[in-house]
Amino acid sequence: MIRSRRAFTLIELLVVVAIIGLLVSILLPSLSRARKQTRSVLCMTHLRELSHGWHMYADQNHDVSLPGRFYKQPGGTSNPANWYDVGNGLKYRPRWVAAMGKQVGVYAFDEPSTSDDRQDYDSTVYRCPTVSEWNDERNYAYGYNHQFLGNARKTNGRFHNFPVNRSRIVTFSGTVLAGDCMGTAAGVPTADRLDYDNGGTEFNALGNHGWTLDPPRLTDASDRGTGDAGSPRTAVDPRHLGRTNVIYCDGHSQAATPREIGYRVRPGGVFADADDDPDQASNRFFSGTGRDDSPPDRPISAR
Repeated sequence: MIRSRRAFTLIELLVVVAIIGLLVSILLPSLSRARKQTRSVLCMTHLRELSHGWHMYADQNHDVSLPGRFYKQPGGTSNPANWYDVGNGLKYRPRWVAAMGKQVGVYAFDEPSTSDDRQDYDSTVYRCPTVSEWNDERNYAYGYNHQFLGNARKTNGRFHNFPVNRSRIVTFSGTVLAGDCMGTAAGVPTADRLDYDNGGTEFNALGNHGWTLDPPRLTDASDRGTGDAGSPRTAVDPRHLGRTNVIYCDGHSQAATPREIGYRVRPGGVFADADDDPDQASNRFFSGTGRDDSPPDRPISAR
């Protein structure tokens, strides 16, 4: 006796395909969110690993907090006084993160240079996985709370805020050390922002001068952005599902919205900074005192 085989009808096949398509459409957003969450966790791990070097630097330098960047001596790259040890060689005026990395044995560059002002960070620990291409020393993914912790820029021959003794910080657990930074693009409307440019200097490009993280509230007399005339401010970047990763001076990390750590964003996307803003930004988590202190003023005259 021969038994006949029953084949699937076209309608049945279409139903199966439709069900598979529906399942995929349901699962894809969840998978995408999971990937983004994984990148956020890895980013936070990188920040925590590097942050341990901040206390180690102060321990070895008479309680002086790490400056955002080592100050510039006359002669530029030709002056060895502008060369600093980053663990595996000398580097011309390294930024804060390379100095911290030296302390924990995670070196920023395969071959640090005494003549190059714009090297890319080679170690993957220095990169935020969500914006892995933001690895230029200047246009960087992570910004340092330099205005309160150590601003070695000079105006009229005077430091803006350096040296800063670590012992001046009242609350380590309530003071932001560093975090995801958007750069000076934070100070322009969202519609006017440009894509990241590794070697660029445009104020409205994402990541521009991202190694500095301005506190939420600025004043007319305070520093901002690149320090150049006309520079917009920098601010945090909520690149991780609407949140930004920040690390505090005691080493603990947090994924927070910009508002939760004191920032205010105006309609159009510009990060506010004016003292007279109706919904005022607050420096409570940046000042080191737990209060909404104003950042230090730029020096207006030489001593």
